[in-house]
Amino acid sequence: MIRTKRIYEEATPDDGARILVDRLWPRGVSHEDAALDAWAKSVAPSDELREWFDHDPERWAEFERRYHAELAEKRTVLEEELLDVAGERDVTLLYATTDTEHNNAVALRSYLLDER
Repeated sequence: MIRTKRIYEEATPDDGARILVDRLWPRGVSHEDAALDAWAKSVAPSDELREWFDHDPERWAEFERRYHAELAEKRTVLEEELLDVAGERDVTLLYATTDTEHNNAVALRSYLLDER
């Protein structure tokens, strides 16, 4: 199972492997409180794409398309930083933004589910 969750929410046992998928470390969160198994910043959207998107829901479909194209070029990195870390456990992709529907973790989850 692949879930998404804000990093500001408390870690729970059912999170499985907790992987931060943002390029930037979230403000106000200590490394200890984050309880991460990995920080996969290299699978986050490029700075250019992130800045273009600017969390604008009207750009969501195009953001997701462009981000999926970036991810397709990073298959080896995805395997090393996400799939190998998770192993056979469930995965929780962590993100910092307040928008729970339009963020890179949601787009990454969609990509991973489509690739199965």
